Amino acid sequence: MATPDYYKTLGVSRNASADEIKKAYRKLARKEHPDAGGDEEKFKQINEAYEVLGDEKKRKLYDQYGTGDANKIPHGWGGGNPFGGGAGAGFGSWADILESIRRGEGAFGGSWDFGDFGGAQRAPRPMKGRDINVTLKVTFDEAFAGCEKRVSVRVPGREGTQTFTCKVPAGAVEGSRLRFRGQGEPGSNGGAAGDLLVTTHIEPHELYTRDDANVLMDLPVTFGEAALGASVDIPAPNGSKVRVKVPAGVQEGTVLKVRGAGAPRVQSAESGDLLLTVHVKVPRDLNDEQRKAIEAYESATEEQVRTW
Repeated sequence: MATPDYYKTLGVSRNASADEIKKAYRKLARKEHPDAGGDEEKFKQINEAYEVLGDEKKRKLYDQYGTGDANKIPHGWGGGNPFGGGAGAGFGSWADILESIRRGEGAFGGSWDFGDFGGAQRAPRPMKGRDINVTLKVTFDEAFAGCEKRVSVRVPGREGTQTFTCKVPAGAVEGSRLRFRGQGEPGSNGGAAGDLLVTTHIEPHELYTRDDANVLMDLPVTFGEAALGASVDIPAPNGSKVRVKVPAGVQEGTVLKVRGAGAPRVQSAESGDLLLTVHVKVPRDLNDEQRKAIEAYESATEEQVRTW
């Protein structure tokens, strides 16, 4: 498989300085970090790119040969031959060999197995297992108050169905992620197992929506309540009743705030706010008495609502 364009992955030019590469990596890593709701695969690609471009020696190899791994440079490329004759044997220069010995990789780099075939064979490299991603559906109320849910998943490479208990914290938000380390796909050749990632999906509620710890709700009021003001009892998301004062003359779309009546903030003693968006309900069908009352109001007011 062809090596990716690491410069393109980090969004830098091939002439970028080490400092520019580091800044680009940090910015992308913060954006795509899985614990911050980023893309797991992009995060891996970003780290792979920085592992090469952030190392001066690996970057030189990558620029010259298209790979930052000296062991992947095709035979016949590179430096001098320790057995004489200059380039061409694929063993690299004396400096490369000494560096391999210093790292404990042997004279020719990597690990070798002298088996029954009369020659050296490279031992398989340990490979980490893949992460497994599953979605956990919870209701609005379960995410608001916190809950425990069980999730069952069949993990490739493991026998049977694995069942895990997921503790959803009070105030959990859409897309929050629980990580079970080492419970993903098993590694190969002695490599570590991947992780199981459980992503929370909050099902819609008929009254409320969430904006982080804030809870949003529509508040319908009559024409009279909007004009004269009123006190309205509303159902709060924690199951209680809250009395809200609607100010006289309130306008369509005004947002009223009930502090601390929102969802709990995860790992905090504080809560968000309950935000109520006012919607003035204009009557569609008027009886004679209502029509006369509104006509009298119109006759009694000189208010101009249009500026042209």
